Amino acid sequence: MTEPTSANPSLSEQEQVRHDKRARLLAEGVAPYPIEVPRTHTAAQVHAQWSHLVAGDETADVVSVSGRVVFIRNTGKLCFATIQDGFTQADSGVRLQVMLSLAEVGQERLDAWKADVDLGDFVSVTGRVISSKRGELSVLATAWTLASKALRPLPTLHKELGEETRVRQRYADLVARPEARDMVRTRALVTRSIRETLHADGYLEIETPVLQLVHGGAAARPFQTHLNAFDIDMTLRIALELFLKRAMVGGADRVYEIGRIFRNEGIDSSHSAEFTMLEAYQAWGDQKSIADLTQRMIVNAADAALGTRVLDTPAGEIDLDGEWAWKPVYPTLSEALGVEITPETDASVLLRIAAERGVEHDPAWPAQKLVMELFGELVEPSLLQPTFVCDYPPIAQPLARPHRSDPNLIEAWDLIIGGVERGTGFSELIDPVIQRERLVAQSLKAAAGDPEAMQLDEDFLAALEFGAPPMGGMGLGMDRLMMLFTGAGIRETILFPLLKPHA
Repeated sequence: MTEPTSANPSLSEQEQVRHDKRARLLAEGVAPYPIEVPRTHTAAQVHAQWSHLVAGDETADVVSVSGRVVFIRNTGKLCFATIQDGFTQADSGVRLQVMLSLAEVGQERLDAWKADVDLGDFVSVTGRVISSKRGELSVLATAWTLASKALRPLPTLHKELGEETRVRQRYADLVARPEARDMVRTRALVTRSIRETLHADGYLEIETPVLQLVHGGAAARPFQTHLNAFDIDMTLRIALELFLKRAMVGGADRVYEIGRIFRNEGIDSSHSAEFTMLEAYQAWGDQKSIADLTQRMIVNAADAALGTRVLDTPAGEIDLDGEWAWKPVYPTLSEALGVEITPETDASVLLRIAAERGVEHDPAWPAQKLVMELFGELVEPSLLQPTFVCDYPPIAQPLARPHRSDPNLIEAWDLIIGGVERGTGFSELIDPVIQRERLVAQSLKAAAGDPEAMQLDEDFLAALEFGAPPMGGMGLGMDRLMMLFTGAGIRETILFPLLKPHA
């Protein structure tokens, strides 16, 4: 038996009271965390089956319900409590009133309820289904059991939690705020819809390694780790691309993966060191066909999760049902600047423009890099409606095919919605000779100290040399899509985001 605890200075007064109750229950031979308790119905099922009752109605129907106590009011001979179901895809945590009367449960169990049960505890209540005098559907208890003793008090349900508290204690946030539960449910609907769209199009879902010997597939700084079994350094993946393409070489026709990506970079309102990416590849496709897939996935996800294709944002209304424009980089940048910019424009001209427009830059940057930076700072934020920004300079995507009509460009697009990049896609580079040239150039940058440059992946190049079909490929940031649908920052869309520890 566990003896009642002595005062613990590290505990608040409420926490100490709850610890003492736990110890007392154990000393009395009462399990504060029993393995099994009665449960015949969820709160949702009770509402569905007996919602027709009117004020004062009583039934002989006996049910056992269970849930977390989120409201409690104890009076002399009659106690009231509200229990909350766990949230599901179908609902956000249904609540149900339970009533305990002296006449039904007896003095001993009524006193035990008053003494033992606190807000946040899980309980099981057995009794008849009734409608209270005020018309609230209820279970009038004949018996009850403590299912789990909460040792910390819940956040005040009617008091707004600060963002820092919400994201650090998401478990408490989920209990307190229906908006938090709805975010989880919406994300599940979005993910399910995307999978259904891909399944309907014949895509095969596969899994690729998280631990990798060579990092590649994107320009990003990786997380480093060490595999003790082989005594070798490894990295966490920064993209899904290169192994998915290996599957395409092996004969897969259409593949995709929804997986976690890790990039050791800045963390802000739209960037996280750990996030979720969807990547998909289709044989015999190109940037246009993969753009069509991307559009259908997003529209279908909006239908499934939001029930609308019109999004109200602080910047204005976004119509996903409208035209998804295609805007080439150089002409669009030229229009914004009032100066013609082409692939032949010298870096000195672009440096002067960057300085005049207050765009941060490195004087050593080449022209292609400056074009991308100018576009990202001066044009991209203004693209409210869905826009495929296309015809990028080659530096943008080392894994994209050269443009079929202009060797100075690549067949690649970034999808901008609401002024933010949501995804990217391109006609995939399958020529192993050109791919080697591109990756060698990247490896030289890495050797020169560029932490975001890709490494030379000889195994990937060997795979390409076996031959790969023409293909289109795309990547979609799942967290960025949730930000678009909900208007929330990235920390709110990720259930358990990575946070800086408290000092």
